[in-house]
Amino acid sequence: MSSVYLDRIELDLLKVPLKTPYKLAFANVEAFDTLTVSVTLPDGCTGVGEATILTGYTEETLAQCWQAAQAIGPELLGKPLAAIDDLLSGWRVENPFTAAAFGSAAEMAAGCATLQAAPASVPILAILNETEPADIEAELERLLDAGYKTIGVKVGWNVDADLVSVRFIQETLSARGYSQDGGCRFVRKLNPNSIELFEQPCASGDWNAAVAVKRLADVPMMLDESIYTMADVEKAATLGAADIIKLKLMKLGSVERLEKALARVKDLGFGAVLGNGVATEIGCWMEACVAAKMVTTAGEMNGFLKQRRGLFSRPLTVSEGSIQLDRAFADQLDAEAVAAVRVARVDLRLPAVTRMIAI
Repeated sequence: MSSVYLDRIELDLLKVPLKTPYKLAFANVEAFDTLTVSVTLPDGCTGVGEATILTGYTEETLAQCWQAAQAIGPELLGKPLAAIDDLLSGWRVENPFTAAAFGSAAEMAAGCATLQAAPASVPILAILNETEPADIEAELERLLDAGYKTIGVKVGWNVDADLVSVRFIQETLSARGYSQDGGCRFVRKLNPNSIELFEQPCASGDWNAAVAVKRLADVPMMLDESIYTMADVEKAATLGAADIIKLKLMKLGSVERLEKALARVKDLGFGAVLGNGVATEIGCWMEACVAAKMVTTAGEMNGFLKQRRGLFSRPLTVSEGSIQLDRAFADQLDAEAVAAVRVARVDLRLPAVTRMIAI
């Protein structure tokens, strides 16, 4: 057996409370349902990965995630690091988020170069949550004063009401949930002024709608929920269904796979946006490290800002609308913070005699 193998795997199922509910077209999220996977090598090197399950976005349910994690863990325990990616391949089809937690944890323990972040400032976008004019003005002023250059505005509820809100925001500055007809009507009436992109206007599986809306749009169109695998990226290119593709670590399975996907997206002529707004600082930090290396657009790796309390011993910092990466960042979990939000735990270790033989 290789001397570099997974000696210990800790699984924690968490419910991480948010400061305020995160409003989405299909749900109001009050807490992140998160699986953390912590791995340890014989030399003491550790790594951690996460899967945050959002029903309605991913087909994985929280129960499926936890069940899969308890099946994957024993399969990987004692296995060499070099074999982890192949061992996870069969799980990525139905449990991509769960598999990503294991894959990224193993990469971190192995000393993944991308995660050895050199000092960098990674711009992220801010989400505008308010809906009333006075509240919108106040929130916009606060976000702009904080240094954010890109503001995300959630749409997809009602075309006419959404248009009014967007116009008000545009004037103050000086959108997935529509049917094909609704999406087309929205982009026909949308003033492109100050609009950087329009994200996932229609249901994830409705490629005809995506193409129809893109053909009418005067602003760049981005796909998110429609993109789950690289086959979806290739399909978007073939159909001409988007200008920009958003990628997320939890969908791709590992840092290395995410980097390869970003390279392919650029080869196909798409713009690229990276980031998961429904992730703790574990996933957000990893995506920020990739973004610092490969992406220039403002990312959506801002989920950690929604948490009431961080999970890392030393929190990620944001200044002037950007995550500040540095080599001194202590990417270790805070045991007390994790215990405070833990729902369930499984600790897998090799028997002592097995460890002695392996070494």
